[in-house]
Amino acid sequence: MTVPGPSPAETVPRAEMQRGAPGRGFALPRILRRSATTLGTLLVTLFGLLLVTFLIARVVPIDPVLAIVGDRATQAQYEAARVALGLDRPLWEQFATYAGDVLTGDFGRSTLTSRPVLQDVAGAFPATLELATLATLLGVLVGIPAGVICATHQGRWPDQLIRVVGLLGYSVPVFWLGLVALLVFYGQLGWTAGPGRLDTAFELSYEFDVTPYTGSILLDSALSGAWDVFGNALSHLVLPACVLGYFSLAYIARMTRSFMLEQLGQEYVTAARVKGVSEARVVWVHALGNAAVPLITVVALSYATLLEGSVLTETIFAWPGIGLYVTNALFAGDFNAVLGGTFVVGVAFILLNFLSDLLYRIVDPRAR
Repeated sequence: MTVPGPSPAETVPRAEMQRGAPGRGFALPRILRRSATTLGTLLVTLFGLLLVTFLIARVVPIDPVLAIVGDRATQAQYEAARVALGLDRPLWEQFATYAGDVLTGDFGRSTLTSRPVLQDVAGAFPATLELATLATLLGVLVGIPAGVICATHQGRWPDQLIRVVGLLGYSVPVFWLGLVALLVFYGQLGWTAGPGRLDTAFELSYEFDVTPYTGSILLDSALSGAWDVFGNALSHLVLPACVLGYFSLAYIARMTRSFMLEQLGQEYVTAARVKGVSEARVVWVHALGNAAVPLITVVALSYATLLEGSVLTETIFAWPGIGLYVTNALFAGDFNAVLGGTFVVGVAFILLNFLSDLLYRIVDPRAR
């Protein structure tokens, strides 16, 4: 009779298993280490962002004390305001005080609006988020198919035409495009509404009929059932979103074309074609599915860029977002507002970057 020997697991010395043989028991420490590393990176990045914005505000040739007391203030009044703001203290002490206040959610009080900066930013940021989100959706829905068409028609007229349109998106200044769009579509044709988020006639309806759940007029009016406010808000949003989305479209289309050309040259595409798989399935399922992994990062970076780069668009269209708020604060010498708005936008950029990394790991098992 043959006596069964020990199983392979039983032949492994216990000391070796305790040293770290791969298994389920060691997955949790790895996850904790990665989470701790990621959290540490985020904290260091946020600290660097806070330090850089603080130092830039201190070297800008605008005197915040003069912006508060005015040109006709006496020297004694000027010095008293300077001491009250803490600008007489060493730079490192000023930064330490400011960083401590930020950790508690205190960005100071705006001299332009006389309200807490965090309150102003919380009211302005949803408008920018609404504009950038719709612009990014336009860029994704149009830019990705355009990039796929470019790759599948490389060197032919569809490729050349879309590349020219994309090149114009990079070349034309946004302020010029916004002004022309306002002149043509609002001033001449009357197809869209003018600057601002709502017509004056609808502002009272929004105030009394819409519950501000999110700060986004489109979402809040839809949730409240105020469809007349929704339609008016959408007519105001379409034009600046299209102007801003044009630049997102150009970037996403170019990157999609590059990724698709790389995927269409792979061996698995040739093998699928040899097996008789339809060309549409090869392109739109297999090749685009693999190209979607790096496209996640591209879309996230485009979205973050629109959040921080919509200053000119918001200024032209009088869109009361974070970009217009920071611009007005900068001209008024309101550095509490400038620092607060800049820091919030920077935090949004960092978080979107972090989210894109997480999605990248989820979609692509090799990244895990």
